[in-house]
Amino acid sequence: MSLRSLWQITTKSMHSFIRKISAFFSNSTPQSSEDHQAPIVLSRDEHNISRSDLDKSALDVLYPLKRAGYDSYLVGGCVRDLLLGLEPKDFDVVTNAEPEQVKKVFQRRCRLIGRRFRLAHVRFGRDMIEVATFRGQDSDKPKERGTFFGRKKFAQKREVDESGRLLQDNIYGTIEEDVWRRDFTVNALYYSIKDFSILDYTHQGINDIDDGLIRLIGDPETRYREDPVRMIRAVRFAAKLGFQIEKKTEKPISELAPLLQDVSNARMFEEVLKLFHSGVAVQVFEKLRHYHLFEHLFPQTEEILATESEGFPRMLVIEALKSTDERIRSGKSVNPAFLFSAMLWEPMQKRKQELMDQGEVHQNAMFTAANEVIEKQIAQTAIPKRFTAQIREIWSLQYRLPKRNGDKAKKLLEHNRFRAAYDFLGIRVAAGETSEQHLFDWWTEYQEKTPVERVAFASDLKPERKRKRRPQRRNRNFYRKRSQNGDHSGNASLPQNDS
Repeated sequence: MSLRSLWQITTKSMHSFIRKISAFFSNSTPQSSEDHQAPIVLSRDEHNISRSDLDKSALDVLYPLKRAGYDSYLVGGCVRDLLLGLEPKDFDVVTNAEPEQVKKVFQRRCRLIGRRFRLAHVRFGRDMIEVATFRGQDSDKPKERGTFFGRKKFAQKREVDESGRLLQDNIYGTIEEDVWRRDFTVNALYYSIKDFSILDYTHQGINDIDDGLIRLIGDPETRYREDPVRMIRAVRFAAKLGFQIEKKTEKPISELAPLLQDVSNARMFEEVLKLFHSGVAVQVFEKLRHYHLFEHLFPQTEEILATESEGFPRMLVIEALKSTDERIRSGKSVNPAFLFSAMLWEPMQKRKQELMDQGEVHQNAMFTAANEVIEKQIAQTAIPKRFTAQIREIWSLQYRLPKRNGDKAKKLLEHNRFRAAYDFLGIRVAAGETSEQHLFDWWTEYQEKTPVERVAFASDLKPERKRKRRPQRRNRNFYRKRSQNGDHSGNASLPQNDS
């Protein structure tokens, strides 16, 4: 190790030690913007973020805003991930320019969205950078700010419902106010494009990154009531980063978990995908169940998981999540329909069996059960129709895969959902359905063969037993028989008595 590298490590450790000592002897963290304090500033030499680490599109947003006379910063997960040496998924920008002013800077590249939170989306080809205006504190009356291109601007106001849930938050303010509107200390760090420094207004964000803590800003119960999704965000960040949830942040989660039912099902669908397509789905799943959050996302699945199968825990969901994590780590695509197929398979199977016990035939019972289970889940997470159709196809193919004689195997292989159905069969086997092992192995070998070899391979299977045709019932009615033979005469001979 060179002397320069050793000096940098020593300097960084000393700065971290000084920050912790300062935080220990300083006053408690302020809970509102009324108690402003100067931020902790990490100069360029004190952190590891370089401009080469930043996304070009993010720089193409920051610099034009700076040239237009506005303050702009990178904020949130991108700063946190860069400090941890991770690759950010996206880059978010915050500025003192209002959405309409951002629109004027970027013109056709910019699109304004949202009612609850007014945002600007700036596009550069396929890349999109989200730009938010500094949030402020509540005011007595909503502020109206004239017109924008002949249209009335959105009024600045903040609305909260009876349970404390935030309905609208379009009060604009300063960076000192904005920091207290953010959720976690590790997400409240600002990277300045002016001098490449990092600002920590909470005085805890940098230390929490060093200590591996997820800490909510402000009173946890109040913040969770404002936006219940913060509870599952805390779980997701803890699982993704390998952090612990700070004790005060953790304490109210189980008690307030039912508040998730007040969140719109469309938003919950997006949050579920973030949870289970994070690359750490297994850890997320375990934490969600630990804090009693999972039962409000997938109530039917939780009911099944509470029981055992032949004395063993049900492992299908775990195996599906393992498979999803492996695909994400390998850079492969993942399909939301596969996730929901796995989550709802056992509830569908249970309902199907109930219908069959009532006398329904298998096919009708399966389709009815699928419709009922999916409809109940949509009340929690608004699954788009294109995915519900795929879920039904994956389930239906589970009963078609055993029927592979002749050219049926070729037709199944060409089905659009065959690969998903085959993978689903694999997780069923991994979860303990050993009766399907031979079928899974057969399809694995079939796919490895050439088209000519597949024909012979499928032909080697024993032919399916054809149902015996029911013999036609003999007509023993003498009069109907005579009538069918064309004898309609009233003088037709009748059977005689032997008397």
